[in-house]
Amino acid sequence: MDNGYFVHESSYVDDNVKIGAGTKIWHFSHVMSNSEMGEKCNIGQNVVVSPGVKLGNGVKIQNNVSVYTGVICEDDVFLGPSCVFTNVVNPRSFIERKSEYKETIIGKGASIGANVTIVCGHNIGKYALIGAGAVVTKDIPDYALVVGNPAKMLGYVCQCGERLNFNDEHATCSACGKNYDINGEKVKCIND
Repeated sequence: MDNGYFVHESSYVDDNVKIGAGTKIWHFSHVMSNSEMGEKCNIGQNVVVSPGVKLGNGVKIQNNVSVYTGVICEDDVFLGPSCVFTNVVNPRSFIERKSEYKETIIGKGASIGANVTIVCGHNIGKYALIGAGAVVTKDIPDYALVVGNPAKMLGYVCQCGERLNFNDEHATCSACGKNYDINGEKVKCIND
C-alpha cells in the first residue's frame, strides 16, 4: 500500500491522477492523467483508464477492459471481463475527433457483463444488468435487464440482481425482500 492504495509494480499510474484509499490496481494496467477513481475500487489485469475517466467508490473492473475518455462510472459499478466502451460514433484513423467524444454514464450499482459493447453516448441506468455479449445502442433504464445484439430489455432486476416480477405496478424481490413500484418504464425502489 502506498498513500492508502495499492499499485502492482507492473502497472503505470501517470501524474495528476486521484486514487481513493483502499483501491487496488493489478498487473499490467495503465491509469492515465486527469482520471479519478474513488475508494475501494478493484482494477483488474490489463486495464486502461483513459484521461478524464471518473470512477466512483467500490467500482470493480475485470481483466482486459479499456475505459475510454468520456466514461463515468458511479459508485459500485461492475465492469465484466473484456467489456468494450467507445467514445466516437464515426472513428477514422486519419481524422482526429477528440472534440467529438461522447459521454457515457454507468449508473450506481449497474453491472456490465463479459464482452458487452457499449456504443458511446448511451447511458446505463442505476442497478441495470447487461447480459454477457450484449451490444448497447440506446439508453438503458434503471433496474433494466437487457441481453442480445442489439440489446433488448427482458424485464427488471432488484438491487441485489434477482429478477423482479411485477403484479400490477408492484414487485417484491424474492431474494432480499425489497419492494418496487413501476410507472411505465420507470422503476423505483420504495425501501430507499
